[in-house]
Amino acid sequence: MEMRLEIVVLPVSDASRAKSFYVALGWRIDSDTTSEDLRVIQMTPPGSRCSIVFGVGVSSAAPGSAQGLMLSVTDIEAARADLRARGIDISEIFHDDGGVFTHADPLYRVPGLDSLRRNNTSFASFADPDGNGWLLQENTARIFSAADRVPHA
Repeated sequence: MEMRLEIVVLPVSDASRAKSFYVALGWRIDSDTTSEDLRVIQMTPPGSRCSIVFGVGVSSAAPGSAQGLMLSVTDIEAARADLRARGIDISEIFHDDGGVFTHADPLYRVPGLDSLRRNNTSFASFADPDGNGWLLQENTARIFSAADRVPHA
């Protein structure tokens, strides 16, 4: 049985501000629905099958408490440059001194690309206006099928 991650709920304090931020990232607005005590905004990163949801009344978590959210990119230098061009405050590229994944603690971060350019070892970080933490992770070796590629409108 397949199980696909569909939606990640982000805790935010200001739905409109968060929406503007993710629009600036180039993410698609899937829906923005409001009722009497609820506002649900769903957005999807380019090429992703997984979306984020945020708004009013959708999470009891503290705004900014989502950390370690990863976006997989095939060229971290190009992805970082694109986000900078969009006005996003993003870290320099780094890798973890352990060589695998990345520690949550920035003390383990080594400046620059992984010297061997190993898969899944180079990162850059940024946060949304509430402090929800995102990482770009360079992934050059994952094999995707044609069905995994989703066109982004």
